[in-house]
Amino acid sequence: MRLSIHGTRSQWQLAERFVANRRAFLMSGASLAILPLAGQIAPGALRTKISWSSDPFTLGVASGDPTSNGMVLWTRLALDPVEFGANPQEPIEVVWELSDDPSMKTILKSGKVIATPTLGHSVHVEVHGLESNRWYWYRFQSGDAVSPVGRTRTAPGSEQLVDELRFAFASCQHYESGLYTAYEHMIGEPLDLVLHLGDYIYEGPPGRSGLRKHNSPEIVSLNDYRNRYGLYKSDEHLRAAHAYAPWLVVWDDHEFDNNCAGLISEELWVDPREYAIRRANAYQAYYENQPLRASAMPVGADMKLYRDVSFGKLASFAMLDTRQYRSDQPNGDGAKKLEGAVFHPKSTLLGPSQEAWLNAHLQDSQARWNILGQQVMMGRVGRVNGDSKLYSMDQWSGYDAPRKRLLTQIQQLQSANTVVLTGDIHSNWANELHLDFDKPEQAPVAVEFVGTSISSGGNGFDKNKQEADLFRENPFVKFHNAERGYVSCRVTKDQWQTFYRTVAFVDRPGAELQTRAEFVVEHNHPRLVR
Repeated sequence: MRLSIHGTRSQWQLAERFVANRRAFLMSGASLAILPLAGQIAPGALRTKISWSSDPFTLGVASGDPTSNGMVLWTRLALDPVEFGANPQEPIEVVWELSDDPSMKTILKSGKVIATPTLGHSVHVEVHGLESNRWYWYRFQSGDAVSPVGRTRTAPGSEQLVDELRFAFASCQHYESGLYTAYEHMIGEPLDLVLHLGDYIYEGPPGRSGLRKHNSPEIVSLNDYRNRYGLYKSDEHLRAAHAYAPWLVVWDDHEFDNNCAGLISEELWVDPREYAIRRANAYQAYYENQPLRASAMPVGADMKLYRDVSFGKLASFAMLDTRQYRSDQPNGDGAKKLEGAVFHPKSTLLGPSQEAWLNAHLQDSQARWNILGQQVMMGRVGRVNGDSKLYSMDQWSGYDAPRKRLLTQIQQLQSANTVVLTGDIHSNWANELHLDFDKPEQAPVAVEFVGTSISSGGNGFDKNKQEADLFRENPFVKFHNAERGYVSCRVTKDQWQTFYRTVAFVDRPGAELQTRAEFVVEHNHPRLVR
């Protein structure tokens, strides 16, 4: 057994830096109490040998953002998932261990970290020095309590071209709307990764659902957000999916507030200063509850979440943030005609810095497949309403200039092999992406797979009543389905396969898994073959 304590000092330094940054932000807002500096904790306050009255690992374990020599290991101590105040209000020592077998008989690496109340007693261990392209198992210990064992893996090295990559992506898991049966089925597949593309929680108050209830009015404070994550993570199938494989996560709007556009609320009467403080709370809770690196730690109301994660030479993931940096939705949001601000040349969905970063990433990538994990549909779907054809202003269709800039670059990079993965819309879509959607006879430049929700929207249905009209009005759409579920993908050097997995109901347990559609995309040929 090799014991490493390198994580301990860095954890303290990060906590000190985080609290200093947050204190400066909150002082500018003058609305929340100043948090105590982690470095000023009194001697002897650290809890190293604690006898827990009940299990502190109620939120489970997770891993994420794998590299060729490591990954992030996560847990968060919580005696009561929906009451942060139930925890001891001191920093607590946590031991982590990593093994090459699920029985954890041989410990390859281990260390000690400090879980502070300032960061919600969360733990983010960045492990390095592992072999590439292989599986590992891990667990945590705090005092007399031991966590469940999680499974994780490293990515292939930068020069490795492996035979295949198997992953699934999901989004939109409204707790009240239905059970997480899709996750129960997902962990039966041989997956290397899981992508979550947003709406991990929902911020609203309790609704009329008789199935499951939210635990508070609409969430605003830091502890509100923490407790809402605890409620969602109390679901056994979500915890099992986190422990099954490493995750790549990004947010959409409900991790903060519905249809947010940067720091612009959909509710015009909201005080901008209060809204910024609320976003700082939401972003901190998101970091505390996801397997993210320290580089993603928020600074006040800002948090850099976009990043690239490579799977050797086979695939490269660009995880995008289409919420934090966007212009306001044009023409008053909602479904509108394509006119006016839709075509403003300075409108943005990614923001200048992220857009420049993505351009450079695509330009420099040597991967066989470039994958964009993002939130809102890129296909310009319109529906005829009377004499008008209306489009969602919250999706890429409301941001014509940045959409054309991105698709133009993909077209010019003829070997980009770009596949767009999308969440948000609570239904399945398979789209061919055109530079000019008014000229569907021209060759597409990329393909887009849109995944349905895990539970949001309730049971859903298999066929759209207006499906014939949908396809006629939008010939680039090759599939549509409104059931619940997830999307599974198998990627090889020459071919991409996508499987739309659905369940018929989420209002009770026991729904069987179905595959509603399968698509193939050939390398360097961005067309959908069903």
